[in-house]
Amino acid sequence: MRDTFTKIFGTAHEPERFFAPGRVNLIGEHTDHEGGFVFPCAINLGIDALAAKTPGNTLRLYSMNFDAGIFQPFEIDIDEISEKSELRSWVNYPLGVVSVLKSHGYKLGGADILYNGNLPGGAGLSSSAAIEVLTGKIFSELYNLNIDGVSMARFSQEAENNFVGMNCGIMDQFAVSMGRKDHAVLLNCSTLEYLYAPLELADYKIIITNSNVPHSLAGSEYNLRRQQCEGALADIQRVKKISCLCELTPNELDEVSYAVADPVNLKRARHAVSENARAIRASEALKSGDLKTFGKLMNASHVSLRDDYQVTVTELDTLASLAWGLDGVVGSRMTGGGFGGCTVSIVENGAVDGFIDKVGAEYSRLTGRKADFYIIESSDGAKKIL
Repeated sequence: MRDTFTKIFGTAHEPERFFAPGRVNLIGEHTDHEGGFVFPCAINLGIDALAAKTPGNTLRLYSMNFDAGIFQPFEIDIDEISEKSELRSWVNYPLGVVSVLKSHGYKLGGADILYNGNLPGGAGLSSSAAIEVLTGKIFSELYNLNIDGVSMARFSQEAENNFVGMNCGIMDQFAVSMGRKDHAVLLNCSTLEYLYAPLELADYKIIITNSNVPHSLAGSEYNLRRQQCEGALADIQRVKKISCLCELTPNELDEVSYAVADPVNLKRARHAVSENARAIRASEALKSGDLKTFGKLMNASHVSLRDDYQVTVTELDTLASLAWGLDGVVGSRMTGGGFGGCTVSIVENGAVDGFIDKVGAEYSRLTGRKADFYIIESSDGAKKIL
């Protein structure tokens, strides 16, 4: 990276090193934008950056992942950032963060930033949130902005919502910003209250299985799912005073389900409400060491995402089904926004090799695709590396 930094930006300034992790959500999918609970952890795959403060207002960006073969950085005056770039789409995430920070009154100047990540692209492990939070962390450190982790998550979400145009909740940015090694975080997305839960899996491994079906949430039906939930909420609010769907328990939703005119909207609401209840139960199970219950809740989460929220695809369903049929698998589910991406599984140590061999072979036979497997560990959130 240092050689590339010198090649692209020259030797005028010595860069500093930064890192932001990806995240995997253990359970609590598509509840964050409905004011519910999520239960993610930051992971040891992520994005590294080298960055240097420069005179003036010029921002220069280069990605070793996306700009290979291009020997000029993306360059823009930070005072002229107003709309998305059509030339290099990846730069819109850092540009959005810079734009948001400026809109909140932070005084920024020039910077040269080189990015290099090992998160598989399009896998649903929050590469977009990672580069957003990472960029915010870089400017906070270079310009002594002293932005706390929760605010960084908020600003990054704002960038993705308003600049990039992806109407995401705050879970991804929060996990990337506030992750803690050997812990998952139970986050109330309505209040941003959070608790760290020890992620002590001495006899088990967390395995990410990449379906290699890339997803593009901004170009998918993600925003439509948001609209459908909002439609259900508006109907329910006519008969019950609530501010978000996840204020309801599953029984309370049943009691007011008659008010939801569109049956599809009701299915979307049913997922959000039931998944919220599963996330709470799952965090309690993990804290008490009850992995059997935790695994059952993971499996039920996938079924709900498949049947009620309808964001899985055949490949994800195949991976989950194959995992469920193997000894030593505690639980397995789709993770991330869906429409492609990954599953997350908890597997006994002694069953890991068999899991990879059997799932990999059967997945290839059934779908014609190759799955990639990542045995991951939890990680701290975005940081400057000294």
